Amino acid sequence: MTEKLALVGIGKIARDQHLPSIYANPDWSLEAAVSRHASVDGVEHFEKLEALLEARPDITTISLAIPPQPRYEYAAMALKAGRHVMLEKPPGQSLAECFALEELARQNGVTIFATWHSRYADCVPDLKAWLAERTLKNLAITWKEDVRRWHPGQEWIWEPGGMGVFDPGINALSILTEIMPYRVHLREATLEFPENRATPIAAHLAFTDPQAGSELTAEFDWRQEGPQTWDILIETDRGSARLSHGGERLEIDGELVKQGANHEYSNLYARMASLVRAGESDMDLSPMIHVCDAFSLGRRLITDPFEF
Repeated sequence: MTEKLALVGIGKIARDQHLPSIYANPDWSLEAAVSRHASVDGVEHFEKLEALLEARPDITTISLAIPPQPRYEYAAMALKAGRHVMLEKPPGQSLAECFALEELARQNGVTIFATWHSRYADCVPDLKAWLAERTLKNLAITWKEDVRRWHPGQEWIWEPGGMGVFDPGINALSILTEIMPYRVHLREATLEFPENRATPIAAHLAFTDPQAGSELTAEFDWRQEGPQTWDILIETDRGSARLSHGGERLEIDGELVKQGANHEYSNLYARMASLVRAGESDMDLSPMIHVCDAFSLGRRLITDPFEF
């Protein structure tokens, strides 16, 4: 059965990823869009979510592709109206908000899905299976990109709740928490804040491995021009692996074993459809816990001002 869906927030990520994935999936019918400044051709438009909820009780699912700061208000409104909710990452601007939304979904008997699109990259399951049969020695994440290229003029990312460089960095942390066969926790962090911004532009993280005693680190930076870097390098007792291109490419012991493509958002919408059919929810918050710990434990350094 096809579910009727409304997309809230018609920005860059919605047009680049959400809309093509919705249109390509027969489980979904895009019935409406909600945005103050943009619309989708051929789709009913609303400026406010409350207007859509009142006018279209037949729409069962709301997908939120808006910044994290207003997301709780929108998600809570939809859940209280008995609609299933799909959350763009990060699922909120605080853990408390996310726990509250999870409880609202339970109270109203609907599905809520905290999406982590990088977990659904083509090579992540292969790396997870490979690592499960080995003992980890070292793991190093390098996630460096150009904020001007990927978030042009988006001031919300520099405001409290916007997470700064952790907006992309949480993608790497979502892969880390997916592939590890056990939990690790953050030991220390250094966060670089532009002197004119409220969120960091770079972060340096070190994790404690309670089982293998291995070295786990992550380097996030939003100042990289030219080629972009989304890599995870792993050394084990039986070989090494490199996950690159954000999870689309996997090398084992220096040899390419899989070259995937960008299917992340298509996989997210397939997962959402299966959750709705099963009457289940998925609110794993482990990547966000690491981010919150980084802000709690992080040593703050002030760096050069940033302007778009």
